[in-house]
Amino acid sequence: MTSFALPSDYPRVRQVTSFHELVSTPFSAGVNALCWQRTLPGDFSEVVGLLGVKEGITTLDEARLLALPLSAAGRVAVAVLLEDLRQLRDRGLAPNLDCIQAYPRDEEPTVVPIDVHSFHADSATVETDTYLCTYHGPSSEGLRNEDARRHVDDPDTLAQLRKHLGGDTDAEFVAVLHELGYDLHYSAAPQAQPFSFGMGNLWRIAVEYPGSPVPPCIHRAPPRCPGQTPRLLLIS
Repeated sequence: MTSFALPSDYPRVRQVTSFHELVSTPFSAGVNALCWQRTLPGDFSEVVGLLGVKEGITTLDEARLLALPLSAAGRVAVAVLLEDLRQLRDRGLAPNLDCIQAYPRDEEPTVVPIDVHSFHADSATVETDTYLCTYHGPSSEGLRNEDARRHVDDPDTLAQLRKHLGGDTDAEFVAVLHELGYDLHYSAAPQAQPFSFGMGNLWRIAVEYPGSPVPPCIHRAPPRCPGQTPRLLLIS
């Protein structure tokens, strides 16, 4: 696995040393992301190669993984994947393990992009968190809240969106922005330096919901490059 280090001056991320600590540590004092840094055994590249995913997103199940004609190192990697899924399911969560060649993109971006390659926050109507782990391929990226600005907080952008989306009243316009997710997407400040979530690390990040004690963790799927290897991603 590749080396990983968080910026030393970024207090919103706290490192933990176990799964129990990851799931039980409350978000507080501005900390909105927990990272269980791990160096994982096994050959995840072999797993991805044998899956043969050529386009889109393929969600994997235990049967498909166990049916792969793997080497010993590949079988170790699959055991890691299944154990991570088990631990999260035992917590009452519903994780997905996806092999991702490409995400859907905005076919015609309306003023600003709102797909997963744009910096965004997850949202919910009840208290919850997002769990993420990249096992292979480009990793997710985070952005300091202090270096981010919601697109809808920029007057020029908001005026363009109002012109494009319409709405007979301000309330209707705000409702459309929320329904389409524009209020969850951010631009990065010119001096911003996004940070990598790293390889093999299991993250728990804060979600925007009513009453959340901390701001949401702003993140994105990595920019897509030609010839890029597929991602193997756990998300819950």
